[in-house]
Amino acid sequence: MYTIGDFARHGRVSVRMLRHYDAIGLLRPAHVDPATGYRHYSAAQLSRLNRVIALKDLGFTLQQVQDIVDERIGVEELRGMLRLRQAELAAGMATAAARLVQVEARLRSIEREGHMPTDDVVVKSIPAVRVAELTATAASFAPEDIGPVIGPLYEELFRRLDGADIGPAGPGVAWYEDAPEGGGAILVHAAVQVAAPLRDGAVRVLDLPPVERAATIVHRGPMDAVLPTAQTLARWIDGHGHRSGGYPREVNLECPQDRDGWVTELQAPLDDA
Repeated sequence: MYTIGDFARHGRVSVRMLRHYDAIGLLRPAHVDPATGYRHYSAAQLSRLNRVIALKDLGFTLQQVQDIVDERIGVEELRGMLRLRQAELAAGMATAAARLVQVEARLRSIEREGHMPTDDVVVKSIPAVRVAELTATAASFAPEDIGPVIGPLYEELFRRLDGADIGPAGPGVAWYEDAPEGGGAILVHAAVQVAAPLRDGAVRVLDLPPVERAATIVHRGPMDAVLPTAQTLARWIDGHGHRSGGYPREVNLECPQDRDGWVTELQAPLDDA
């Protein structure tokens, strides 16, 4: 027979843990001295302790461990539990691998630029949103071509919304697509979130579909100076092994009179399928 201290040393566990296993009925001592209350364990109990430790190392809960060692779980159920644990571990490895890629990208950025990036990119899902929009064509996606088109579009959009007695329900949203005529031309969508029902009228009201995964970055300042932020976002997407799913949306979070105070979130859809 072993004292609880000797048994703990042989089993490479703490005395406190053995007391806990006793309390929950997972591993009770072979003998308890009625006079002193001292616990004693038999050498044969080491095999049960080893099995408990091995199952815990697989990530099972103590209740699951007890059900397994007490043979309250059949082979098929145990196989299912192991497969589930296998899937959980695989998902954890994938998450860790993704974080490793992010760490490596940060290291490359520090080595290239000499400092920690201040523009953080976050991957998140974008919910569906209802907007009122107007569209026009710009010569290219360059800020100097987009700016002269999108500014008047928003002015006209808000004029029409006022006339239709439709108030904005959220920030402005701009997005882009290749124009049908090609040649590098871009179809510009200037929109603002509304709560209005879908209907024909002075402006088109539509539901923008959700985006399952988008890489997002916050741009501060006027949109004619957005190119460095957009390039940072593009480099991040490429450096982290993602594929862009199209032009990024622009969500105008704050638009004070002083354009240097503008805050805009760029939302680039990811196509990693």
